[in-house]
Amino acid sequence: MTMMKLRSDAFFKEGVKKLKQANEELFKPEEDIVAYSVCKNSQFSLDNLLRGFLLSNKIDPSQDDSIESLLKKCIKIDAKFEKIDIGMITCSGHKIDSRYCTGVKTVLACFDAADSVDTLLRKAKMYS
Repeated sequence: MTMMKLRSDAFFKEGVKKLKQANEELFKPEEDIVAYSVCKNSQFSLDNLLRGFLLSNKIDPSQDDSIESLLKKCIKIDAKFEKIDIGMITCSGHKIDSRYCTGVKTVLACFDAADSVDTLLRKAKMYS
């Protein structure tokens, strides 16, 4: 197994784990939901899944790549990524650890984007 494949698998595994954590937070009663937790887990899921896809296609993204720049690179490889909507995600053009959102609509948009990437990658049989 190549080093890129190992790294890609590690990013996929972490991305799925973070998406699951965000999803579990969303299943709590509304007054108990911590928007920050959903936001950060969704951000990290999105970042990890996109990086995993790029590595599986032999592209080693920079640590400084934002979600927006990662998504653009993914679109160059597979046009299906154009369906991923990050328009509502205010942090998409920034380094992932520098921003977070608290608005419910923005948090849900980030979760939905991560969930959409997960679905796309599962359909492509990148992982199960």
